[in-house]
Amino acid sequence: MTSPASDGQFNMGYLCTGKQCEAGNADKIAMRFITPSLERHDYSFRDLDNLSNRFANVLKGLGFSKGDAFFTFLPKAPAQFIAFLGALKHEVTIGTLFSNFGEEAILDRLGDAGAQGVITKKSFVKKIAAVRSQMPRLRYIIVVDSDEHLADDILSYDRLMADASAEFNTPVTTAETPAILHYTSGSTGKPKGVVHLHRALASHAATAAGVLGLNGDDIYWCTADQGWVTGTSYGILGPWSLGVTQIQFAGSYNPESWFKILDEEAVTVWYTAPTALRMLMREEPGFYSRFVLKSLRHIFSVGEPLNPEVIAWARRTFDRDIYDTWFQTETGAIMISNRPGLDIRPGAMGKPVDGIEAAILTDEGNPVADTQPGNLCVKAGWPSMFATYINNAAAYASKFRDGFYFSGDTAYRDEDGYFWFLGRTDDVINTAGHLISPFEIESTLLEIEEVAEAGVVGVPDEILFEKVVAFVTLHKQYTYSQELELKIRLYVTHKLSSVATPHDVVFLPEIPKNKSGKIMRRVLKATYLGADVGDISTLEV
Repeated sequence: MTSPASDGQFNMGYLCTGKQCEAGNADKIAMRFITPSLERHDYSFRDLDNLSNRFANVLKGLGFSKGDAFFTFLPKAPAQFIAFLGALKHEVTIGTLFSNFGEEAILDRLGDAGAQGVITKKSFVKKIAAVRSQMPRLRYIIVVDSDEHLADDILSYDRLMADASAEFNTPVTTAETPAILHYTSGSTGKPKGVVHLHRALASHAATAAGVLGLNGDDIYWCTADQGWVTGTSYGILGPWSLGVTQIQFAGSYNPESWFKILDEEAVTVWYTAPTALRMLMREEPGFYSRFVLKSLRHIFSVGEPLNPEVIAWARRTFDRDIYDTWFQTETGAIMISNRPGLDIRPGAMGKPVDGIEAAILTDEGNPVADTQPGNLCVKAGWPSMFATYINNAAAYASKFRDGFYFSGDTAYRDEDGYFWFLGRTDDVINTAGHLISPFEIESTLLEIEEVAEAGVVGVPDEILFEKVVAFVTLHKQYTYSQELELKIRLYVTHKLSSVATPHDVVFLPEIPKNKSGKIMRRVLKATYLGADVGDISTLEV
């Protein structure tokens, strides 16, 4: 695993920039940023170091202190990476938001974290403004696309950066200093803030090298958004801590652009998601004959279970394997994976990575025999293990038992030590690699005037892994219309995000609940799929 500086410096921002310059990588390209139109802008490690130093000084000048929470709310842009690294250097806890988040999703995260600042675009400010009165600790909004300050508390990134020094003395940061804050959804209640410490970089670096196989000669591309833990652990920290050149593409999914980048940039290691791979499978086979991909050494996947069909397609189309990896926001880094040197069993998660002990346990914490299903657990103590759920110590404590972290996933281990994913132990929906809370969507649906009750489930989908399906009951004075269905979809998009938007809205005379009033989501799911609803003895009548 990567070591701190000789003076005990664990600061992630410094180890990914300043230390790289000291190691002789100052003039090496750290990031090739590619616009949607495929224009290229290169940033050396010296550039990243100087620019992140400037941003650290910006935060210092605005009065931010160690432990304050600051968020990025941006599409993929150079400022995303500069602000992230600069905040870490100043020991500010940095959170990242998806750029498609709506007002409620923003409030749930910034409000819970007590965020004092956020960097965003002018067009996003109105979303923040709509809920700002409920976030009294939010002091500054920094906008990346204005030449001038817009108000005393809405400031121009360009102006601030121009006035800031490129010299910054990063404080010696301990391993236990809070660093990163990501939010994840549960089946009930609000999203939970997952706190990672500066020591987590040891896991990021070890798995970037030991699983992804990255070295100083690689050209690496991780397609994940920085709003997701993959986008920070393996789209910022792991590769740059190893001095690796990264591609960052600001465009959306586009097969033509993606494969031009893979080909023309001579990408050697590519990390992406099963959803994207399943979409690529839809292209005509002749499409790929135009691309040589002679430099591409490895393809990795993360976010959802990787279908065996995708592995077979990659072998036919590219003569390459795809290696599945498993980790969570809470684990911070890859825990179980397929990887070069380990025989792939299509459909399996692979085996635990070096230094990780995984187990299948009963709810009581007892070991389960091989081939039998149980809770997927990891022995506590790895460097990137989350430190807490912010403002929710009870939920954090509930995840651990007898020295093991209970992941919330179910799986089994075969006789040869390979792990096989089975599902979730709760109702969380995994759509395109994003974990979505059905409760959060249900709560949003109930804000709509016409909706009396709502239940939300995830159902299998050949592209997304799971799609969101909403069941609604209307108040007596309202009836179904296409306009109402559109209103429901748009409302969820606006308040939460496009990822949470229901793919199907099903109108029912009533939502099935048990005698204690709990929504019976399994009955809704079975009904939608035309499957046996099973035991309904507890159904409310």
